[in-house]
Parts: sequence; structure tokens; C-alpha cells
Amino acid sequence: MNNMQLETKNLVLTLRSPEEVQAWVNGLDAAVKKEISHAWLRRIAEATHADPWLHGFTLVQRATGTTVGTAGFKAPPDADASVEIAYGVAPEYQRKGYATEATEALTAYAFATDRVRVVRAHTRPESSASTRVLTKCGFRHVGDVVDPDDGLVWRWEKSNAPI
Repeated sequence: MNNMQLETKNLVLTLRSPEEVQAWVNGLDAAVKKEISHAWLRRIAEATHADPWLHGFTLVQRATGTTVGTAGFKAPPDADASVEIAYGVAPEYQRKGYATEATEALTAYAFATDRVRVVRAHTRPESSASTRVLTKCGFRHVGDVVDPDDGLVWRWEKSNAPI
């Protein structure tokens, strides 16, 4: 599964290998690493093969082959058939629609697996570029939650269940 890719108009989302993710983690500043979920770090350290639910994707600009960011799931689908997505685009590539394309690709992938009924995202509790991306992608703000790692956040959801 290491060669898995998701394609959008302007991006190729390439599944990251366990080695790539571990190298990224190893290169993080200690203060930054302290902010990352210990459970996720443990799963990364124990991984033996690339897994789209764990390792995420590198966002590669189609036209140039340039890496512009990363996106992925925070964990595999849970018992309620829900997953949470996260994404980040390097500052010099923001405002070009890449976060929107990555969000749409991850959401489509999750729903296509038939293991996911709801895709979630969390943002800081304020209007931002991320809240605009999620709104544009059809997510709706469903309330405030306290995330164990991030504190108070806004929860956004998109469901594939019939209404």
C-alpha cells in the first residue's frame, strides 16, 4: 500500500511510509513533540507498513512536484464509523485551494471505504481559513468540544448518511 495516491485537480496526495513519518517525528523540536498525542506517537513507532489511517499523505503540487503540505486522518474509523481529518499547507502555498482539495480528497476516500459514516475536523474556536475550507467542503459546525490534546475546539462534521 506504500504507493497509494489520491489525486485532485492540482495535487497528488501520496501515502507516507512509516519511515518518512518517523523521520519527521524525530526531526521535531522537543517542545513541539511534547504537544503531539502520545498514543499517536506510540502507533507510529510500532507501525510496520504504510497505513492511510495512521501515516497520512504528502501533498504534492501536480505541476511542479513540489511538496506543499500534509494531510491525513488522526486515527482509523472508530466504533461509530467516524474519523477525524487534519491538514496543513506551508505558508508560501496557502490561499491556493490546496487545503480544500486535500479535505475533499480525504473525505471522498473515507466515505468510499464503506467504513466511515461521519468525517470530523476540529478548529480553533474562531473564524479562520480552516473554518472557511470546511464550510466550502460541506462540513457543518456542530458545536464546541474539549479535545484532550487541544482544549476547547469547534467540531465540524460531514455525513454520508442519507438525510
